[in-house]
Amino acid sequence: MAGNDPKRPGLRKTNKKGAVKGTGGHARRSLRGKGPTPKAEDREYHAAYKRKKERERRDRGRHVKEEQNELVVGRNPVIECLHARVPATAMYIVEGTGNDNRLSEAVQIAHSRSIPLIEVPRHEMDRMTGNGLHQGIGLQIPPFKYAEVFDLIAKVNDSGEKGMIVVLDNITDPRNLGAVIRSVAAFGGQGVVIPERRSASVTAVAWRTSAGTAARLPVAKATNITRTLKEFQQNGYQVVGLDAGGEHTLDTYDGRGPVVIVVGSEGKGISRLVRETCDTIMSIPMTGWVESLNASVAAGVVLSEFARQRRAAK
Repeated sequence: MAGNDPKRPGLRKTNKKGAVKGTGGHARRSLRGKGPTPKAEDREYHAAYKRKKERERRDRGRHVKEEQNELVVGRNPVIECLHARVPATAMYIVEGTGNDNRLSEAVQIAHSRSIPLIEVPRHEMDRMTGNGLHQGIGLQIPPFKYAEVFDLIAKVNDSGEKGMIVVLDNITDPRNLGAVIRSVAAFGGQGVVIPERRSASVTAVAWRTSAGTAARLPVAKATNITRTLKEFQQNGYQVVGLDAGGEHTLDTYDGRGPVVIVVGSEGKGISRLVRETCDTIMSIPMTGWVESLNASVAAGVVLSEFARQRRAAK
């Protein structure tokens, strides 16, 4: 049957009002619930999602050597670790080892802290240490548990304090690392960040130098220091790099706000990309004929001054 539309003869016009057809169920489907709210770590713009991705990125780096238990040997080093309250999982004693005051003290402290004592043959201790210079005693220390950078930032934000973090670049001496950890703890800082590669780690040497403060102060590892500094900047931190040729000096810098102090090695200083990421390059005023300070000393001087400024502001 022909239609009555002159332009489209096959179409018949009608004056009927309302919908001629149904919606095909589209409206009914749009009324259905969308299910439970996704977890925070599954929401792309949530901080928990970033922390999850950072953990996954670290887990994928299987080419990085897995950290293992460390065995501290020698009577004096073992006693130093025990006095620094380094967490130990066992103490090994060679069968038939001659007793003296140091060995007796080490055994007594181990007993008081419920550290298991294990007697082993001399050849077994030689095998464990790779040589015979162990003096008949060894203290087993588990791998240090590092914090996540995102967790460190979140913890400082939750505390309501003005963050003061030290980031180490090109620091390979564990004694420097331990001394910096101790200074950060002493002057009210909240944590230390180190690179995942080409950097000193929290070993028994760092533990002893930190005088046990590594047990209470978070130390985080970062896969990329430049990206980590940008993350701090996005969270309101000023990033200050220490360098002898800095355009600002410690005497004039206001360190009362959230701040990240970047410390490089005495020889190399901070790397180029890290330097370019810093908001400020700052120098420490000192006698002209002294070229530079040890990294841990420089960090301690700046931390002390910033802590003084914050006390004065209260």
